[in-house]
Amino acid sequence: MATPADLLSGLVADVDGVFLFSPTGSTYTDFAESDRSPVVVAADNDVGAERFVELPVEFDNVKDRIRFGVEGAMDQNFCEDGDTLACAAGVFSDGIDAVVRTTVSESIHSGIYDLFANSRADPSVIRDVFEVAIELGKKGQKGKPVGALFVVGDAGKVMNKSRPLSYNPFEKSHVHVGDPIVNVMLKEFSRLDGAFVISDSGKIVSAYRYLEPGAEGVDIPKGLGARHMAGGAITRDTNAVSIVLSESDGLVRAFKGGSLVLELDPEEY
Repeated sequence: MATPADLLSGLVADVDGVFLFSPTGSTYTDFAESDRSPVVVAADNDVGAERFVELPVEFDNVKDRIRFGVEGAMDQNFCEDGDTLACAAGVFSDGIDAVVRTTVSESIHSGIYDLFANSRADPSVIRDVFEVAIELGKKGQKGKPVGALFVVGDAGKVMNKSRPLSYNPFEKSHVHVGDPIVNVMLKEFSRLDGAFVISDSGKIVSAYRYLEPGAEGVDIPKGLGARHMAGGAITRDTNAVSIVLSESDGLVRAFKGGSLVLELDPEEY
């Protein structure tokens, strides 16, 4: 009769690679001395791993953490489409206490790694804006669907390529996205027209901005409207990223370099 150990061994049998998420030095050493060099995914390469993917944001959701790490590894050719991986991560503690078996697919290549790791704005700021947009997508404003546009990073140039639609409620203020009270303010102001402009460090520079970049050379899917076009275009002309909540279909989309790089369904988060 098979033992639980025998049955569970199938989880890591015949894998093409091992990924360690934020391992301790001793854990990494144990794996490094095996016949398969692991990929380490962590905030810093404290263990001196030969193959390392930087994790600029410690995603609370393990699925997001693994997806981010695998996508970063694909970008660095540490794994490829069709590989089977054993991903060891901490779920209930700071140490590694769970193993997830997954197969690498091009469909996982969503653009989330490039968006967080290679953007001008602080990764935690991008994450905080996503959280606001996702919550708005789930709950709407007073029970009704709402659209919103957040432009994050390179705020000086964004302000030069836009104009005010109304008074700026954040002028002379020093509030930052991520603060729960400020996030409530953002959700309330989202009912009105215009974009929010947020600095690299998360300071809310302005609301009610009308973006004025040209639309030439912007790659957005057919059927998306003026809000998405403006959000995409401003990222072509600046080093900002745009996060757009669609009022019509409720999806959250991110633009960088004039192109759509990420699309999320808030109901799945």
